[in-house]
Amino acid sequence: MNNDKAWRKSTYSGAGNNCVELAVGRSTTSVRDSKRPGPRLTFAQRPFRAFLTTLRQT
Repeated sequence: MNNDKAWRKSTYSGAGNNCVELAVGRSTTSVRDSKRPGPRLTFAQRPFRAFLTTLRQT
């Protein structure tokens, strides 16, 4: 998992803690909620692109 990667959030999210954060690695991307940083979703590159496409369509 991306334990050694830095977590980032969008600059659009402001100072609040109501954000989705990403940790991008060489072969995976992990997603977590800034309010609850424990659970995370980790995707390989292709499934992550499919995940984003699905989110954009909803």
